[in-house]
Amino acid sequence: MKICVISGSPKGKNSITFQTVKFIALNHPECEFATLHVGQKIRSYEKDMSAALETVSRADLLLFCYPVYTFLVPCQLHRFIELLKESGVDLSGKCAAQITTSKHFYDTTAHAFIRENCADLGLRYLGGLSADMDDLTRPEGQDEALDFWELVCRRALTQYAEPYFMPEAKPVDAYRRMYEFFDESPKNEGREAVIVADLREGDDDLAGMIADFQARFPYPSRVVNIADYPFSGGCLGCFGCAVSGKCIYKDGFDDFLRNEIQTADAIVYAFRIKDHSMGAQMKMFDDRQFCNGHRTVTMGSPVAYLVRGDLAAEPNLRMVIEGRADVGRNFLAGIATDNTNMGAMIESLAYAIDREITLPQTFLGVGGMKIFRDLIWIMQGMMKADHEFYLEHGMYDFPQKEKATILKMKAVGAMIANPKVKAKMGNKMTEGMLAPYTKVLKKCAKELRRAQED
Repeated sequence: MKICVISGSPKGKNSITFQTVKFIALNHPECEFATLHVGQKIRSYEKDMSAALETVSRADLLLFCYPVYTFLVPCQLHRFIELLKESGVDLSGKCAAQITTSKHFYDTTAHAFIRENCADLGLRYLGGLSADMDDLTRPEGQDEALDFWELVCRRALTQYAEPYFMPEAKPVDAYRRMYEFFDESPKNEGREAVIVADLREGDDDLAGMIADFQARFPYPSRVVNIADYPFSGGCLGCFGCAVSGKCIYKDGFDDFLRNEIQTADAIVYAFRIKDHSMGAQMKMFDDRQFCNGHRTVTMGSPVAYLVRGDLAAEPNLRMVIEGRADVGRNFLAGIATDNTNMGAMIESLAYAIDREITLPQTFLGVGGMKIFRDLIWIMQGMMKADHEFYLEHGMYDFPQKEKATILKMKAVGAMIANPKVKAKMGNKMTEGMLAPYTKVLKKCAKELRRAQED
């Protein structure tokens, strides 16, 4: 079987993920592997795709190999997929699989993104391996990699295709402008929103949505079009910023991000759906924010979205949007996709700015941040800026620190293990569990009565 490895890491042959591919190739000499290091050579492929298309066309199976970057694939691989689609190459009937390495932070959304695009390309998807970064160094991880590949080879010989339901996107009507002219009434001063947009020539509908938002939004807002930003390239995953917070690139993006984007009181992202995502340029913007490391530096700032496209048919993209907000501890004020919910989103975002709303995180945020918490604790010697941030904000909330609670639960466990003690306790255990909440309610009622008397 001929395999085309599409390596999305900017580190090329030095990619940790690529080492798993090399390990598999050593153990399966009957398979013929050819590699395209698209993450490292994306600039050259943007100029000429002919050699890459020849390699892809000869293959029986396309193996996407990449580290997970900010919920999805690295922007370089995202861009290659765009180029692959734009080329019009016929890949129908070929197979596809993927291998990733990560700390399992939203590896699910990254894998779903590849599966969605494989479906677009007519590829028969056979499965994916999501490995931890050091799995290959352990015997169990080596066995898992070989088991995965043997499963892929077996499936390739049959008509197997991993089942995956993807709603069919419906055509979106042209955007109907609602506010042809800006509201001349003065805006509320003292706060502002920044609109981070990927605006290209011909994006009149998205430009119209942005103009309508600005006309109605009660606070001043400004547009930052990242399509015009002179990026030197996508994140290299070099960790050069781990200590200093300064990116190795000299294009000034780190200062631009901190001074022009993160100083705003709210951030609105505006893009058109492309390839089941926000597009490679917006993904580059996301990836390059790694100059902040794993620090949720905009927590408390509300966010909102202006999206062109059928978002109802993109559940994975919706998950990415919700996950980004929840992990960053940003209140998601809303997503406007048409004229209907523009007003509701604007009202929600303005209210969030006025009241400085914060809400508890869901599993999307709590789970993600616990992965980072453990990672930074282990790597604190290298990721010094992250470590200092986590210390300052009390983010090392390890359960073993709750010694009093642990002792209390041991005592309760010992009591309820004794049938006689348990029988005597009766409902007292429930009353004891509710006691702290009863105290809060009594205090609240007392304060309300006092306020009414005054």
